Amino acid sequence: MTAETPDAGPTTGRRRRPTVIAALLLGVGAALLWASSRMTWVTAVSSDGLGIDRVDDLEGGRWAAALTPLALVLLAAVAAVFAVRGLALRLVSLVVAAVAVAAAIPAVRLLTGDADPETAAGVAALPDRATVTAVETYPLPAVLALVGAVAALAAAVTLWRTPREAAGLSSKYDAPAARREAAARRAENDEPLSERGLWDALDAGEDPTDDGGEGDTGTRR
Repeated sequence: MTAETPDAGPTTGRRRRPTVIAALLLGVGAALLWASSRMTWVTAVSSDGLGIDRVDDLEGGRWAAALTPLALVLLAAVAAVFAVRGLALRLVSLVVAAVAVAAAIPAVRLLTGDADPETAAGVAALPDRATVTAVETYPLPAVLALVGAVAALAAAVTLWRTPREAAGLSSKYDAPAARREAAARRAENDEPLSERGLWDALDAGEDPTDDGGEGDTGTRR
């Protein structure tokens, strides 16, 4: 049969809305982490006693080196939320929550004043004879990273609370064999069939209108 059948109506759209919201939050979180990693978090002024003072602008990718990899993990999670469901989706939500915590830690430390000269010297890879004489911090990139972490955490909560049937890709993207197997299983369990399910049942060789009554056996010879 080649007739096109609708796979999703308003009800299906509402069921899939949490997945879409989570994907949008993950995209926002990844974008904010990436932007923060390109901005200057700390400026360190150092002197080695031999020449003029050295000034190092430490971007987020150096001061909080995990920001860029964490942003990439969030981007990968965007694809994952549309490809997995059930227990796998719960695992994705846990990974996203861990990413959110990891991204928030350096931002909170900077905003609470933890930008000591020794840390700046290590990040700037100063020679042993050099001494950091001044450290200036910039709160904006840390705030962006923190907002990105909050967005990722909100996505993790949304994914954790997403019903199993609302996750993953629409059933129209399932393999035909998988759809036929699901239709046969629904028929065996006497589950109500949607319009898509009726077509899948026919493809599986099942008669969705057959209730197993005597009327059917009476027509057989």
